[in-house]
Amino acid sequence: MNPVKHVAIIMDGNGRWGIKYKKSRNLGHKAGLKTVERIIKSTIKNKIKYLTLYAFSTENWKRPKSEIKFLFTLLDTFIDQKIDEFNKQNIKLKIIGNISVLNNKLKNKLQRSENITKTNNRLQINLALNYGSKTELLNAFKKLNKKKQNINVKNIEKNLYTSNIPDPDILIRTGNTNRLSNFLLWQMAYSEIFFEKKLWPDFKENDYNKILKKFRKIKRNYGNI
Repeated sequence: MNPVKHVAIIMDGNGRWGIKYKKSRNLGHKAGLKTVERIIKSTIKNKIKYLTLYAFSTENWKRPKSEIKFLFTLLDTFIDQKIDEFNKQNIKLKIIGNISVLNNKLKNKLQRSENITKTNNRLQINLALNYGSKTELLNAFKKLNKKKQNINVKNIEKNLYTSNIPDPDILIRTGNTNRLSNFLLWQMAYSEIFFEKKLWPDFKENDYNKILKKFRKIKRNYGNI
C-alpha cells in the first residue's frame, strides 16, 4: 500500500454552489469553509502530515472587488476563530504565496499565526494565498541568478515556497474541472491526480476517504515498469 504524506487540494466550486443553492457566490465560499474543517479533521484521522489548500490564486484578483473583499474578510475571521484550536491540536500553519500585497492587519495576523504554530508537527497546513506556480518558479530562477548559483533541481527546490516540504502524493480538484490552474506545477511532477465532479461544499469525508483508498492501491512506477 502506498503511504500518503501530502495531499494538495484545489477547492473549486464554491461560487457555483452558492449561486445554485443560496443565490450568492459569497455564501458558497462561506459553506466551503465547513468542508475545509471536515477535511482537516479527516486528514488528521488518516495520519497525513501535510495538507495544501489552494485558497486564492494570483489570477483570482480578476474577480469582482466585492467578492475579493468578502474572501479576505472570511479568511481573517477564520484565522481568528481557528488559530488557537490549531495550536492546541498541534497543527502548523504555513502560508505559501506572496502575501506582501495584503493589508497590514491580515498580513501581520497570518505571520503571527505561522509563528505561534511553527513548532507543531501533527499536521502542517500549507495555505496557498496569492499563489501562482509560474511566479514561484520565476522567482526561484531570479534568486539563483542573483546568488550566482547553479540551476539544478536541488537549488530550484530550495528556493520554492515549498522548500523542505515533500511533494504532494495526491492532488484533488473538486468542481468537475480538469485542469491544474497554475498550482504546484513543479511539485506535482509525480502526483496522482483525482478530478472530482462534486462542488467543494458538497465534498464529504467519505469522498476523501475513497480517494485515499484508491491511491493506496495504485501501482506507482516513477518511469520504471
